[in-house]
Amino acid sequence: MGSIPQVSMLRGGSTQIQPIKYIHRLFERNATLHSNTPAVIYRGLQSNVVHKLNYQELDRAANRLAQNILKQIHNRNSQPNSDGDWVIAVNLSPSDALILTLLAIWKTGAAYLPIDKCAPPTRVKHIISEAKPVLIIIEEDNSNEQSDLYNLENAVAFQELDSEAMNMQAEPIPDDQMLPRNDNPIGIVLYTSGSTGVPKGVRIPHSAILNRLTWQWREFPYGKNEHICVFKTALTFVDAVSEIWGPLLSPKPRSILVVPRQVTKDPERLISLLEEFKVERLVLVPSLLRAMLMYLKLSDNRSEPKLLSSLKLWVCSGEPLPQSLALEFFQYFKENDSILCNFYGSTEVMGDVTYYRIKSAVDLTSFDNKVPIGRPLDNTIMYLLDHQLKLVPAGEIGEIYVSGLNLALGYVDGRDPDKFILNPHTVEPGLNRLYCTGDFGRIVKKEIVYEGRTDSQIKVRGHRVDLAEIDGVLNKMESINKSTVLCYKPGEVDQMIIAYVTLNSGYNYLPQDIEDHLMTSLPPYAIPQVFVIDTIPLLVNGKVDRQTLLKHYAESSCNDDTDELDYTGVPEHKLAAAEGLLKTIRTVLGSTMRGKLSLDSSFYQLGGNSLNSVYTVTKLKDLGYLIGITEFVSAETLRQIVERMVPETETDKTVTEKKFKELYSSEILHENHKSDVYRMITDSFFEKADLERWIEPPIRREDYHELLDKIWVALLRTRLSFVVRAKNGKLIGVSLNFDVHDEPEVELTSQMQIVFEFLETMEQPVREQYLPKKKGEVLHSFMMGTNQNLTPAENVSVMQFMEEEVIRLALHSDFTSIFTTNSSPLTQQLGTDIFGYRVLREYRVNQYTATDGSKPFGRAPDSQTVSVSWKQITHQNK
Repeated sequence: MGSIPQVSMLRGGSTQIQPIKYIHRLFERNATLHSNTPAVIYRGLQSNVVHKLNYQELDRAANRLAQNILKQIHNRNSQPNSDGDWVIAVNLSPSDALILTLLAIWKTGAAYLPIDKCAPPTRVKHIISEAKPVLIIIEEDNSNEQSDLYNLENAVAFQELDSEAMNMQAEPIPDDQMLPRNDNPIGIVLYTSGSTGVPKGVRIPHSAILNRLTWQWREFPYGKNEHICVFKTALTFVDAVSEIWGPLLSPKPRSILVVPRQVTKDPERLISLLEEFKVERLVLVPSLLRAMLMYLKLSDNRSEPKLLSSLKLWVCSGEPLPQSLALEFFQYFKENDSILCNFYGSTEVMGDVTYYRIKSAVDLTSFDNKVPIGRPLDNTIMYLLDHQLKLVPAGEIGEIYVSGLNLALGYVDGRDPDKFILNPHTVEPGLNRLYCTGDFGRIVKKEIVYEGRTDSQIKVRGHRVDLAEIDGVLNKMESINKSTVLCYKPGEVDQMIIAYVTLNSGYNYLPQDIEDHLMTSLPPYAIPQVFVIDTIPLLVNGKVDRQTLLKHYAESSCNDDTDELDYTGVPEHKLAAAEGLLKTIRTVLGSTMRGKLSLDSSFYQLGGNSLNSVYTVTKLKDLGYLIGITEFVSAETLRQIVERMVPETETDKTVTEKKFKELYSSEILHENHKSDVYRMITDSFFEKADLERWIEPPIRREDYHELLDKIWVALLRTRLSFVVRAKNGKLIGVSLNFDVHDEPEVELTSQMQIVFEFLETMEQPVREQYLPKKKGEVLHSFMMGTNQNLTPAENVSVMQFMEEEVIRLALHSDFTSIFTTNSSPLTQQLGTDIFGYRVLREYRVNQYTATDGSKPFGRAPDSQTVSVSWKQITHQNK
């Protein structure tokens, strides 16, 4: 073949990999050598660090949990699946418990299989039925909610497993006591979108994970001041493997900070977190990079030094990195100071097999306005082949094939064996198999440049989506006659999956009906915008006329009906803001906007995401309106966004902490306040109650009077409660408080008793485990209420004033800490983000089962939680 192999294939470095069968042994080494180094820092939903585990603590806890898992498997007489693999499925939220569970699974000899908590039921059922996990570890909250998805004999709650393991052996499990495995055991099973329309599981061995991590430690070593790394990627996504195990298994171990999904979706909160912990490296998809750069530019004029100046290594993967975005990166960050990398790979090759390092804009020249995917990792060969598996001539485009130690062992149940084939170009050990990526590429200056896909797969926020899978689900619907699924502007900011369908006779479905059905089978990021048409246009050769459909989509989505928008209910002084918001959203979303634009629409229902939310906030600033990213993304409707928008010229008039005393005053609770207090508490909880509104039969207004009657005398006696008075003399707020060890026992005859039993169940473990036992040490912030005539902004202001007054009162009365339970999102956010409360327990209210077996709050949404919090105070808090 002459010189062709030298230019149509690239080989990475040949490095020795530590001969180790199970890579959790590396963690056990670190637990011995670096026992007191923090391993996991868990930051909960309310943005507070709630727990830390050092390497020794995590290792011993995982040993005990592994012993119990093995016991559970043996008691069930479980058997490996058809591939001979012992697989344990995991459906847990990001937390320290998740990391503990994954490590424990490895210690048993099994592989972990992540189950996406947002995955539709049909997808979960397929994964479970095909992978046949011997155990399914779920959260206690999910055990009833998703029982129909799992074989109850195999499902077990983490809390139950962990509790039973407390007294088990804390020493490592030797190889001969682990589950029987072969010489190349798998450690992870990850499910991806299948080319046949059915998701398929990738079997990733320990050896592939170790090869990928060993290369990372050599090529991108941790800095001397790089103490904390972040785990923010969904566990079902392969990039999570290096995020978790890169720091924990490294010869020079680091800590990982577990980041909740809600924070990752909010660029403002994510950047704040990265800045707080001085994180030095980040893995992200290009769409998130774009959103973060937008926010950084938005904040640039008020940040000195610049935000994220500590973050030196940015790794883009999961989808193509546009050259324009890479150039934009170096407009914000100094060249040769921060490094931007473009990684390429897939789940079948342990995430990454090529990389390109960019130190400045100079590194982006000579590649036809593209960012190369680069050269191979260690122990990897990249081939560009034709359809006969021959190396293509120099400089020509060929299909990308991968050989080397990063390859998976194949798919679960032997699916798609043609994707992994014998390598006709070498017989070297470890290189005798080829994986067909389905991508095209060419070599330019010894770097591979990506040239597109060979099939119908696209990337959405880093997730592989096969249009054939969507088409397959559509064709299974009785109402659908024909369907065509397309991607509009793939890889661009306004990328959109669209589906055109024709209906069978007798059906009159709306597009929304079809989209709702798809949500039961497809993940949220794969749901297309559906169009119902009479006939699908065809070319003369009988194939679908895709260009006509794409043109139809672009034209139909750009009709401007701004004059038809309804501004009913918008105050005159907010009318300009409302018009500016709707016009901005129409510009930003453009052809990707779904549904009719109105003030009662949700930004995300219209097609918004984390990227275009930042872009929208930036555009609003250009129009002269300020709103925080978090305020924007948390708004349920566009009308709420309008209420939160503040003209830039009026920002000096906004209420600040220093002006509270000019606006409000507080008074210790007195008998004269009784009628106002009863009214404010009743109005606040009856009209806006976060718990009571779900109870059937409903709680009545007089039920609050019964409660207040039974605690009123105690409230007056203890002199720990107060009211808030506005400067005009009107009472506008009340805070009811007790010494946590001097609270009256209350027995209610109304439905309110259900709420008290629930709160007692939530609080009791915290009271027993965390709170000081002496009277006079802990103040219980019991209830707060405000005047119902306050505006939303005034309500937030008064609530913040009362939270500060509770701290002042506690200090004045020589308490050392404050205890509170919050069911309101507002008080939860104030408590954690503003006043630094530590969340000790958080619970989804719809999962609570009362003593009679009922679920009184079962109709509540999953997002509604109760948080039990505690704050230690000193005189520095004054």
